[in-house]
Amino acid sequence: MRAALAPGVRLLRALPRDSRYRGLTLVLTFLCYTSYHLSRKPISIVKSQLHPNCSAFGPHPRNVSNSSTWCSWAPFDRDNYKELFGALDNAFLVAYAIGMFISGIFGERLPLRYYLSGGMVLSGLFTSLFGLGYFWDIHVLWYFIVVQVCNGLVQTTGWPAVVACVGNWFGKGKRGLIMGIWNSHTSVGNILGSLIAGVWVSSAWGLSFIVPGIIIATVGIICFFFLVEYPEDVDCSPPLHHMASDEDPGGVTTSEKDPEAVTPNEGPLSLSGQSSVDRSNSPKEPAEEPAAISFLGALRIPGVVEFSLCLLFAKLVSYTFLYWLPLYIVNVAHFGAKEAGDLSTLFDVGGILGGIFAGLVSDYTGGRATTCCVMLVVAAPMLFLYNHVGQNGIGTSIAMLVICGALVNGPYALITTAVSADLGTHESLKGNAKALSTVTAIIDGTGSIGAALGPLLAGLISPTGWNNVFYMLIAADVLACLLLARVVVKEVRGWCGYMARKRGSSVQLTESVMDGN
Repeated sequence: MRAALAPGVRLLRALPRDSRYRGLTLVLTFLCYTSYHLSRKPISIVKSQLHPNCSAFGPHPRNVSNSSTWCSWAPFDRDNYKELFGALDNAFLVAYAIGMFISGIFGERLPLRYYLSGGMVLSGLFTSLFGLGYFWDIHVLWYFIVVQVCNGLVQTTGWPAVVACVGNWFGKGKRGLIMGIWNSHTSVGNILGSLIAGVWVSSAWGLSFIVPGIIIATVGIICFFFLVEYPEDVDCSPPLHHMASDEDPGGVTTSEKDPEAVTPNEGPLSLSGQSSVDRSNSPKEPAEEPAAISFLGALRIPGVVEFSLCLLFAKLVSYTFLYWLPLYIVNVAHFGAKEAGDLSTLFDVGGILGGIFAGLVSDYTGGRATTCCVMLVVAAPMLFLYNHVGQNGIGTSIAMLVICGALVNGPYALITTAVSADLGTHESLKGNAKALSTVTAIIDGTGSIGAALGPLLAGLISPTGWNNVFYMLIAADVLACLLLARVVVKEVRGWCGYMARKRGSSVQLTESVMDGN
C-alpha cells in the first residue's frame, strides 16, 4: 500500500509556482549571508583569548622571566596589543571596502550563482587559514594580516549578489518588511558565529575559525546547485518594481502630480514614473540584454550619495560593536571570554527586531530616510546611557544591549536592503535591472569605509578610556542623521502635499454634494 504524500509536499504543491521559487530564493540567500557573518564573528570572540589576563591563571611553572603575558599568543602579547587587534580588523575591513566597489561591477557582468558560490568557498578557505595559525604555531603578524586582507576581498562577493537576487524576485510593495525580516541573517550569523566560536575559544581557538570556514564553504556548494537568479530562468513572472504614475498607493487617483511631491507610501525613492510592463504577457523569447550601468551612472541616481554617506557613519557604529563589544564587556564588566561573547549576542538580537521594525514602519509611511533619521537620533542618548549605567546589573545590561542593537542596526539594515533595492530599480533606469548589484555595491562599499574606520578608531581611542570610544560613536550617529536631512525634508514635503491634495479632494466632494442638493 502506497503512503499518502507527506504534509510538507502537499503544502508545496498547493503553493503557486512563483511563491515556491521566491521562497527558495529567500531561504538560500538568507543562509548564504548568515554564513558570511558567521565566519566574520570569531575574531571578536578570540581577541580576549589572544591577550587574556594571565594573572587569573596563576604563575606559570616555566615562566622564568616573570612575564605577565606568558599566556598570551605572540605577537599579541605586547603592550600595544589593542593597536594590533585594530590592525587585524582594519586589514579585513579596508580590503572589504575597496573590494566592494569593484565587486558590484563584476557582479553585474558574471553569473550571480557562480560569483556567489565561488566567493563563499574562498571565504571558507581564508577563514580556516586564520584558525590553522593556531595548529601550525604561527606567531608572525604578517601571516594573520595577509589572511585577513584576502578574506576581506573575497567576502565582497556576498552582499551585492544576494541583494541582486532578492531584488530580482521581489517588487517594491512590501519590500521593507520582507527585507527587514530577511536581513536578520546579519544578526543570526553574528549570534551563531559567537556561539560556535565560544565553544572552542578557551581550549583550541583555531577551531573557532575552522568550523565557521567549513560551514560557509558547504553553504556555498549548496547555493551553486540550487540558486535561481532570475524569475524568467524558470518561467516565473518578474516582479512589479514601479507603481503607476496616476494612482497613489492609498487608491486616490490624481490627474496631475507635483514633480517634487512624494506620496506617503513612496518617499524620496518615489517610483512614480511609468509603470513597468508586465513581462509575463510578453513572448518568452529573450529580448536584447540591457548594458550594465557605469559607476558614475549609478552615482547619479537620486538618493544614492546621501544614503551611501549616511551608511558610512551608521556602519562605523555597528561594526565597532561587532568587533569590540566582547572585549569591552570583558574589560568593564569583568566577564570571561565565553560569557562576554554570549552576552554580546543580545546586541544582535536587538538588531533583528530593529531591522524588522524599520522595514515595517518605512513600508507603512513610505519614509525610508525619516525612519532611519528618527532611529539614529534616539540611538545617540541610548549609547550614552549604556556606557554609564549598562553595567549596573545583568538585567540592565541585557535590556540596554537589545535596545541599542535595535536602534543602531535598524537604519543600517534598512539602507543596505530595501533602500538599496529601491534605488537599484529606480524609475530613471527605465527597467534596466543591471544596476541593482552596482548600486548595492556602492552603498555598502561606502558604508564599509566606515566599518573599517570604526574598529580602527576604537583601537586607537580605547587606551584613553572607553568613554571616549562611546563619544566617537555618538558623534557618528549624529552625522549619519544630518546627512539624510535633504531627503527627510523631501519626504516631509511629500507628506504635506499628499495631505493637501486629500483635503482638496474632500472639499470638492462636499461642494459637489451641496450643489446637487
